[in-house]
Amino acid sequence: MKAVIMAGGEGSRLRPLTCSQPKPMVPIINRPCMEHIVNLLAQHQIYDIAVTLQYLPEKVQEYFGDGSRFGVKLHYFVEEKPLGTAGSVKNAEDFLDETFIVISGDAVTDCDLDQAVRFHKEKGALATLVLTVVPCPLEYGVVVTEKDGRITRFLEKPGWSEVFSDQVNTGIYILEPEVLDFIKRGKMVDFSKDLYPLLLAARKPLYGYVTQRYWCDIGNVGEYLRAHCDLLERKAGVAFPGREVSFGVWIGEGGEVSPEAELIPPVVLGDGCVVSSGARVGPFTVLGKRVRIASGASVKRSVVWDDVWIGEGAVLRGAVVGKAASIQAGASLFEGAVVGDRSVVGEKSVVKSGVKIWPEKWIEKGAKVQASLVWGHCVRASLFGSRGVRGDLNVEVGPEVACRLGMAAGSAVDLPARFALSTDGSPGALMLKQGLLSGLMATGVKVIELGNLPVPVHRYAVRALELQGGVYVCCQEKVKACIRFFNPLGIDYHRGEQRKVEAIFLREEYRRVGSDEVSGPEYLPDLSYAYLKHLLGFLEQDTIKKARLKVVVDYNPTCLGTLLPAFFESLGSEMVTFALPHQFPRSFGEMLKSAEFFGEVVRNQGASFGAVLDAGAEELVLVDEEGRIVPQELLISLLSFIILSENPKAIVALPVTASGSVEEIARVWGGKIRRTKVAPWELMQVLHDEEVRDSQKRYPQFLIFGDAVATLGVIMDYIARKRKAISQIIREIPVFATAQKEVEVSWEEKGRVIRRLAESTQGREVELIDGVKIYHPKGWTLVLPDADEPVCRIYSEGFDQEIAESLTEFYGRKIKELCRESQEKGRK
Repeated sequence: MKAVIMAGGEGSRLRPLTCSQPKPMVPIINRPCMEHIVNLLAQHQIYDIAVTLQYLPEKVQEYFGDGSRFGVKLHYFVEEKPLGTAGSVKNAEDFLDETFIVISGDAVTDCDLDQAVRFHKEKGALATLVLTVVPCPLEYGVVVTEKDGRITRFLEKPGWSEVFSDQVNTGIYILEPEVLDFIKRGKMVDFSKDLYPLLLAARKPLYGYVTQRYWCDIGNVGEYLRAHCDLLERKAGVAFPGREVSFGVWIGEGGEVSPEAELIPPVVLGDGCVVSSGARVGPFTVLGKRVRIASGASVKRSVVWDDVWIGEGAVLRGAVVGKAASIQAGASLFEGAVVGDRSVVGEKSVVKSGVKIWPEKWIEKGAKVQASLVWGHCVRASLFGSRGVRGDLNVEVGPEVACRLGMAAGSAVDLPARFALSTDGSPGALMLKQGLLSGLMATGVKVIELGNLPVPVHRYAVRALELQGGVYVCCQEKVKACIRFFNPLGIDYHRGEQRKVEAIFLREEYRRVGSDEVSGPEYLPDLSYAYLKHLLGFLEQDTIKKARLKVVVDYNPTCLGTLLPAFFESLGSEMVTFALPHQFPRSFGEMLKSAEFFGEVVRNQGASFGAVLDAGAEELVLVDEEGRIVPQELLISLLSFIILSENPKAIVALPVTASGSVEEIARVWGGKIRRTKVAPWELMQVLHDEEVRDSQKRYPQFLIFGDAVATLGVIMDYIARKRKAISQIIREIPVFATAQKEVEVSWEEKGRVIRRLAESTQGREVELIDGVKIYHPKGWTLVLPDADEPVCRIYSEGFDQEIAESLTEFYGRKIKELCRESQEKGRK
């Protein structure tokens, strides 16, 4: 049997470890990662091996030669230009004349390839993917299979709401030569993104074989260190170089260990290592060849490459040190720190957690390095949540992070580019704005400063000024900061745009323009009036003026102090205000409490209705003329009723969580409901669809969504034209009972729980637009993994409240039960 090792990986997320070598050459237990793969193939009597190369191919060829040193025969196929995973294998087509294995040269595994091949042949598969189960599948290609292993769906790096399985693609494939007929020669073709979906659509026999053996993708420094710990714990059958001199201690040829030194297993010392008296090495530590550890030094849970000097009293904790680097006396490296090849860390210097030092740098004596040298440092593995980048102000999200985010966002767009920048006016947001401004300017982006604005005005400005994007900064719930990014349509960055920024942020590869290309910011602080004019163009101002409406409004004047009074004045309506400055923006729960408080004021004032607006003017709590709070589910139905009744046969886009009452409303008015994912960018994207916009001539939905002021205007316009009170309109809306609940589910268990839940719903109608929506005879339940918190949210609807609540409780218990099973399985 033949095999193909894909060894063209650049390993950008492992930098600076891959600055001068391809990812397959990164050492794992003192041997290149690819060497472990070659040994695995040889163990399974696979000796004829093709190797596909692209990045620094000579490094692989120089080390492995013709393969005879390893008992195999290697054939190299070098790509002149990147061809993708499948395209690179197509490049070796003439070599592949029988069933063959494709395996990545930059992962660690002891997969039983014989068993996988037997499975492939038993199933009569055209292609078999070796799968493994992982606790957090977000960064992998998720594969959904039937019980017999037949593949039904692929999801490449899904969001939590798309995680329908915890089975992921390992990059190990058993293929028939006929597969190559589906790959165009010389074209960029990826197995997961291109070829397998094509074969699936053609109903070709694709199967997934789930290996129980060890597999780890060394995609980043954390995974690289984890792989070493796993191997040292003997979780995989990988051979170690050297001799096991005592339990868990391997020492290579020529190694010298002082009797006064302490080696704490498990630990591996390469050939020629010297450990001086008083030094402590281990546990979970690997030293490369010719590493010298001075007296009093301490190295734990670290990987040290060849020819490194670690000085007297130096301390390493969870660090990686590249070839020929020098860690001088008294220096300290902490968890996740990486020192590149031939760099010097000066005496008593401190390299903080997560900091990366690029090759051939010199850290001066006594320095405290808190950011990566040259490129900046990465503070979080995952940046974006459901609404931008969010975290504790000045802890997780501080000015230095804001600056790097600005550089990442600026680097992600082509020049020339202009970006809007505004805030909610809170002190924390103003602080972060300066960091973002610096970062954007450093990449050559022209920044248009808009001052303190509500979010809808910011969105409008991005569109109206035809900008390439925008950034909005706000603070939430006292200590939380939020940085949001908007595309040219004024829509929050979707998943693809987020990942582009995140990749640049994590790789720390920012565009830096010359001093003559840095452009100062331009100030446009009065766009609220342009927005107001735009909004009023959708309303019948004269009709509203004649109605002489009175509205009780609770809002924060920091952003809305100019806009909202002008809005009511333009409509000839009276605004009874509760405009009190708030030190911190209010949560939605606090807004509800405020609405309860002034419900009596609405009645006593004889007002048309009341409303509480959040600081960013995106959310609204509605109170009818009788002082009763209109629940959010009912508010969505009310707005849908208004749009559909004024636009017969309209298409209305709503998230999967919206009540089924909207379906009834659409049926009455001959309209359609288009369900979307819950993420705001998903809904907003659909609202800008030409078919949806053309169907909504009056009260277009794109105007209302995420805009509390526009929502006020539409409600005022409608009740003025129809001469009806809000409570009267609500009585025309079919009502379904709803219930909600959240259940704690750890990040590690989310994928497994959602997969098990989806599997347990066989026989019922299930919808997988976002999360898992299960239909019952008298209602439905949606289980939605949260993108920001370790919880699953349960939404239920029924013909009455008892049904809705019973469905919610049932699935709440079901999720807890699945969590317990998962935990018990983990303990075993």
